[in-house]
Amino acid sequence: MQPLNGVLVLDFTTLLPGPLATLMLAEAGAEVIKIERPGGEDLRAYEPLWDGEGAAFVLLNRGKTSLVLDLKSKADRARLIPLLKRADVLVEQFRPGVMKRLGLGYADVRKINKRVVYCSISGYGQRGPRAGEAGHDINYIGGTGLLALAPGPADRPVVPPMLAADIAGGTMPAVMNILLGLRQRDTSGKGCHIDIAMADAMFTFAWHAYAAGLATGRFPPASKARLTGGSPRYQLYPTRDGKLVACGALEEKFWRAFTAAIRLPPEFTDDARDPQAARDAVAAVIAAKTAEQWRPVLAAADCCVTIVATLEEAMRDPHFIERGLFAHKVAATSGATLPALPVPIDVAFRTRPKAKPTAMLGAGNKAAKAPRRASAAAAKPKARRPRVKPRAAKGRSGR
Repeated sequence: MQPLNGVLVLDFTTLLPGPLATLMLAEAGAEVIKIERPGGEDLRAYEPLWDGEGAAFVLLNRGKTSLVLDLKSKADRARLIPLLKRADVLVEQFRPGVMKRLGLGYADVRKINKRVVYCSISGYGQRGPRAGEAGHDINYIGGTGLLALAPGPADRPVVPPMLAADIAGGTMPAVMNILLGLRQRDTSGKGCHIDIAMADAMFTFAWHAYAAGLATGRFPPASKARLTGGSPRYQLYPTRDGKLVACGALEEKFWRAFTAAIRLPPEFTDDARDPQAARDAVAAVIAAKTAEQWRPVLAAADCCVTIVATLEEAMRDPHFIERGLFAHKVAATSGATLPALPVPIDVAFRTRPKAKPTAMLGAGNKAAKAPRRASAAAAKPKARRPRVKPRAAKGRSGR
């Protein structure tokens, strides 16, 4: 039995942070009903398409049920009431105030279900001067000091490859706090309202610069801190064939092993004397050979220095394959499958690897409208029995 079996999650979110959070809950056994506007959420149409749906949507919504409702319609909102009464978790990702205007804010839902764990995900939170401000990941990391730590050269700034605010500031805190809310409900019997601001957690990810600035009064300038480009021990070095060596030889034993393996001239091994000179010297040595020439040398040294892999190469790595990262599948109606998006849910909490469908638009509506099969006994007309008052049937559909 999975830890979230029996937990019902109503998912009002779109795009990335909320859908990824509810995907993780679904992978741990929760039943997730995705509430979509007529026509479906925008991510369904995002290219590239797979089996007629946006591939990103397919991956993020594996194993969920889609229920199409117009939340501006009073009649459609009324259809939500039975679900709200038995929901354990509700996740929404609108701008602050939108759910309240729809009559679905926390106070409204709490009147229906006092045990609901209600999670709101937004850029800047439900309160504060910037609560209503529009933004995306780059704005959240840009406005919290995180992006300024390593923006790249001023004339060639680098857009980070990961959506830190969306996933590390939205998805992960949402899952963590939902589970904390459910645990608290186990003891108190009461639900709660969780306010997740994607920008907030970005200060957590600036932990090193944060500590340095508070301790010394001097915050690190761009790309000068130990972990953001200021040390030759934590760098990216190009190889002769244009690939990159990722150097993380921070500790002295790893630095010594690395410099010995690449035969760095002795005058540069003490990088404290002139960090820039040491960095330039390492760069020159690494640039003299190809990535494949360096690979066995670095592997033998075991010094926290590796060749940067492309995503395609990483997905072929026997280590990740053996760990089962790509064993779960998403199934299309045609029978085709894709490897499911890997999620950080321990294998002990998931079902055995298998194919699950993505949220087919409106499948929940069709299931609700489909007539339930009557039992064979109920289908047969009952013979009249004089002087016996018939009892009300139990367990019939429509209760």
